[in-house]
Amino acid sequence: MLENPINTRYPLNEVFQTIQGEGMFTGVAAIFIRLQGCPVGCPWCDTQHTWEQRTADQVSLAEVVEKPSASSAWASASATEILALLQRKGYTAKHVVLTGGEPAMYDLTSLCQVLEQAGYRVQIETSGTFLLQVTPTTWVTVSPKIDMPGGLLVRPDCMNRADEIKYPVAMQKHIDMLDNLLKSCPPRPNVSIALQPISQRPRATELAIKTCIERNWRLSVQLHKYLNIE
Repeated sequence: MLENPINTRYPLNEVFQTIQGEGMFTGVAAIFIRLQGCPVGCPWCDTQHTWEQRTADQVSLAEVVEKPSASSAWASASATEILALLQRKGYTAKHVVLTGGEPAMYDLTSLCQVLEQAGYRVQIETSGTFLLQVTPTTWVTVSPKIDMPGGLLVRPDCMNRADEIKYPVAMQKHIDMLDNLLKSCPPRPNVSIALQPISQRPRATELAIKTCIERNWRLSVQLHKYLNIE
């Protein structure tokens, strides 16, 4: 049974089809559904236009589809309206990424159910600082944000639910912080752990490569930025 797919509404910032550039699904054709709102406050965030959900920025669903990608405009949409939008756009990808902003601020159960029943595989990318409200089959990518300006803590239940952990690094202290988190909030056995150099900085990339080799972790290089695609 669907969880009120018509009544539950989401602040939609943008929808687009591209190639997933990060984590386990790197290289997979994907539809990104970006939601508005995030209180985490990562200093290096490249989607800061999604942080605030201001009433003055609300537009129609038709307008949000045509707006520039780096715009704070958002539209209220139900799960069924979002599915209809994907179908109307004629997207061919069958992998959907729920991102933001911080998508876990919202109960995503109905959206995940509607998409999965339409034949899509659903992935959420989250900071791990909010209770996850998704389906059991949703692929959960936790990119834990530790000691960020928003002051939110990474939740143990999010770490334990993660199918993959994708962690941004710039220097050794970030590796140390991740080690402490893995001890205090242990993930499931055999979970995939990937290090992602912040902003493709050479020193961060070197550190990530070295650590991944030493620990048999994965490297996530934000392929979309190297390819200059969205």
